[in-house]
Amino acid sequence: MTTSCKKPGPEFLLDDFKQQDPWRMFRIMAEFVEGFEALADCNPAVSIFGSARVTPDHADYQMAEAIARQLAREGFAIITGGGPGVMEAANKGASAAGGRSVGLNIELPMEQSPNPFSNIRVSFRYFFVRKVMFVKYASGFVILPGGFGTLDELFESITLIQTGKIRPFPVVLVGRAYWTGLVTWIRDVMMKDQKISERDLAILRVVDTADEAIAVINEFYPAVPRA
Repeated sequence: MTTSCKKPGPEFLLDDFKQQDPWRMFRIMAEFVEGFEALADCNPAVSIFGSARVTPDHADYQMAEAIARQLAREGFAIITGGGPGVMEAANKGASAAGGRSVGLNIELPMEQSPNPFSNIRVSFRYFFVRKVMFVKYASGFVILPGGFGTLDELFESITLIQTGKIRPFPVVLVGRAYWTGLVTWIRDVMMKDQKISERDLAILRVVDTADEAIAVINEFYPAVPRA
């Protein structure tokens, strides 16, 4: 028995699309429904982002844990990507304070395992569904040093605020030594070249300590009722 190695033609690809992609919509819808149901009572919430590669002895891990613990004590739910590193630290801090500790895990080829500190856990196959959950239920973003995924969440949030697609909320960058170069480039290159406005740049707040990060959140929500 022989099989053809001929490259599939357009008619084959169209048939494949017709058979698979419309049905994929049901899984996408199911992920939205599951996420909405799981997070419906998590308000107000702060989403915390940062590197998955830091360990418990790293300063960023300890910073994330401290920020999440205090925010949870003040009635904020804490939302993370549910994995290791900064995500684990933030879930750990929220859980230790008796708060709502949300882990939105993503299925990856390297199989990211959910950390054990989230008491509300949802798993996603699709990045874009998961990203909706980070933003929809957030009253603020706290962003510690991280890689491409962290930058992705940062720029999505400020783009949505800039364009008026979501209500404004504080976007706090923790660690001046890490973030100052990026913010300086945005100011001295992007803003100088009139690609953004001064008002756009003002969306970002850069801090160094847990107390400063929490103060920015509280300054924005001085009278928000919290569970």
